Amino acid sequence: MAQMTGAQALTRSLVREGVEVVFALPGVQIMEAFNALYDEPSLRLVLVRHEQSAAYMADGYARTTGKPGVAMVVPGPGALNATAALGTAFASSSPVMLISGQIESYNLGLNRGALHEIGEQLDVFKHLTKWCGRTTESSEIPTLVHRAMKELTTGRPRPVEIEVPWDILPSQTEIELLEQEVYPKRRPEPAHVRSAADALAHAQRPLIWAGGGAREADLSPELLELAQVLNAPVITTPEGKGAFPEDNPLSLGTIYNGHGPGHHVVPQADVILAVGSRMHMVPPVDWSPQPHQTLIQIDADPEEVGRNIPVTTGMVADGRLALQDLLAELGGKTSASQWVQGDLNSIRNATKEEIRAMAPLQVEIINTIRQELDDDAIMVAGTTEVGYWSHLAFPALTPRSYLTSSYFATLGYAFPTALGAKIGNPNRQVVATSGDGGFGYASSELATAVQEGLNVVTILFNNESFGASYADQENRFDGRVIGTRIHNPDYAKLAESYGAVGINLSGHEELGPALRDALKANSPVLIEVPIPNLVPPFQISPPGMARRT
Repeated sequence: MAQMTGAQALTRSLVREGVEVVFALPGVQIMEAFNALYDEPSLRLVLVRHEQSAAYMADGYARTTGKPGVAMVVPGPGALNATAALGTAFASSSPVMLISGQIESYNLGLNRGALHEIGEQLDVFKHLTKWCGRTTESSEIPTLVHRAMKELTTGRPRPVEIEVPWDILPSQTEIELLEQEVYPKRRPEPAHVRSAADALAHAQRPLIWAGGGAREADLSPELLELAQVLNAPVITTPEGKGAFPEDNPLSLGTIYNGHGPGHHVVPQADVILAVGSRMHMVPPVDWSPQPHQTLIQIDADPEEVGRNIPVTTGMVADGRLALQDLLAELGGKTSASQWVQGDLNSIRNATKEEIRAMAPLQVEIINTIRQELDDDAIMVAGTTEVGYWSHLAFPALTPRSYLTSSYFATLGYAFPTALGAKIGNPNRQVVATSGDGGFGYASSELATAVQEGLNVVTILFNNESFGASYADQENRFDGRVIGTRIHNPDYAKLAESYGAVGINLSGHEELGPALRDALKANSPVLIEVPIPNLVPPFQISPPGMARRT
């Protein structure tokens, strides 16, 4: 034990737990923590311009590195500002820790109107986190941080939130720091492994369905080996993109909003192995798994197994360990699969043609972006018409290389999330796609990007509107347009005013050379691309379904 303040216990505990970066914005209740950071050179402090961005950056850092991402904010307005990003991290199963200040411990629960007071702040976070906690004793801070890290690194990764009152941070006492622990991953039940292996070994048309849990389990080598052993094609969700290389002959691509290869391949499968996917189909489609098909589901979260579709065999386990055990049980190549490469090529080509027919301009733009990027480049697909279609048309080739906002679909997340990804991956190319409406949410983080020297390239598609909502009004509300057209600045000049590079293109045809040069820059780059109003995939009926109204 040693004499130290609560703030010192907090920062030293983060260091002991392996934290390397803290994304934060200062404020009176956490200034003691900032002062403690001054004496911890191994902890990199990234100063942000908005608390929402702090949590988004922590999320981008976490999902692309596999390490916990840490954000720190003041209570009340600061904590509330972070909630949209925390919701995104929750939906995306991302290991994000939010450290929030709190009002004075002696004012907790009294509703006196203390600075930044919320009646019970922990209640705000209960549905946005896997776990949240508070301490009112400086000596308990190491235990609080340790518990938070355990929650982040065991089972299904999801955000946590911890709180330390204002007066506890400067409080000095004898405090014992704790050592980092490595927690064992959960293996599947042997009986479940045997059952699943038997079904897969005898499957005539096995299919692998990989979701975001496949990304978080870092099981790409095992997934590739299993697909080859079974001769099984692989489809992914947008959150699972990159877990299986989409240039592999067994990859059929991504399913999203009823589009993609699903309607071609799922009805043909006799055994489906779902890894790290909740299998929630939006909209409901007639090609979702049926009772006559054998469904094997692997998930770290017991609540997800069988939640949306009844399963034949459910395995609550770490995905990587489950696949290792399956491979061991199979013991080598099986011969039951009747898939032939010609059939898979036909499905892949038919899917590409369907997508190209629905979104020719978007596909052209997405192909241009892909051509200019390294295989391991990180793409952050924003909530924009190009970003939506990139779920279907952008080939992700390596693990942890493609980020979405998952079912939370948060507008404005892409740019700050990309900054966090770049902090965690300084040697990888990082590109974000954004709409003009979404970019406005966090445009001030251009200052953060310049201050940190981050060569993040943001491709901003400008249609002078909140495009999906505008398209909805045009197509579903008979052109009764209201509140969806927006006035924009000159984005190139805006970027330049912060010290970044700004590029205005006259058309999308100029994007390739502009992106090529931007990736070589030593500063953040914003490329503005004018585009017409386009229709997102969720406003187009999936194949075989009547148009939704």
